[in-house]
Amino acid sequence: MIAFENITMRFGGVAAVDRCSFEIPTGKITGLIGPNGAGKTTAFNVIAGHLRPTSGRVLLEGEDITSLPAHKRQAKGIARTFQLAHEFHRMTVVENLMVAAKNELGENMLNAIFRPGQCKMQEQAAYDRAMETLRFLEIEQLKDQLAGDLSGGQKKLLELGRALMQHPKIILLDEIGAGVNRTLLGKIAEKIIQLNKEQGYTICLIEHDLDYVSRLCDTVIVMAQGTLLTTGPVEEVSRDERVIEAYFGGGKYQEAI
Repeated sequence: MIAFENITMRFGGVAAVDRCSFEIPTGKITGLIGPNGAGKTTAFNVIAGHLRPTSGRVLLEGEDITSLPAHKRQAKGIARTFQLAHEFHRMTVVENLMVAAKNELGENMLNAIFRPGQCKMQEQAAYDRAMETLRFLEIEQLKDQLAGDLSGGQKKLLELGRALMQHPKIILLDEIGAGVNRTLLGKIAEKIIQLNKEQGYTICLIEHDLDYVSRLCDTVIVMAQGTLLTTGPVEEVSRDERVIEAYFGGGKYQEAI
């Protein structure tokens, strides 16, 4: 699905990602792990188009999208969530989902004036899709609540719902479990597995909880200091001495999370 080819991302003299290459396979749940400062979120930002890499290429299903801005990558099927939820806090939960619907006629003022019937029909379809998504996430009872009043975990579910409204090819989840209680964390895990196994979504997630990663992921990519350390099944990677060293200290990759 995604090829991250020899990417370098510099901020001044600092290389947050340094000649790093990896692939995210289609139809799988892939984990992107590594200690703090490894370059994981920077890699997500490069894939999603929020950052233009200093060098290297990003491919989506073989197409070079390196020069495309974020909104055009979103239109091609890349959706993402953030470490901190970015809800429209004065809008209701269902409105937050509706605003994420793709290719709405009503976004053009002339369509709203001269094609009100079609705009209304499309708006109803977006509402129906939003309610279907809320039912899937099991938070339909919150549809009329202001998004700013949700708990941290509920906001993470809302972020996931907005990503689903776009009918994406791949969803990038940046620490979807951060700050979420264990009960809700389990529900989020169930929904991620359902999306992959039952609906065929390709998912890549950044997560520090290795038990959570092992429950969800088919394979993991390990980064350290902006470079690719290793990749493989969770059980194999967790026994790799280089990964243990990267997480818990010593030598070149000394850093703890």
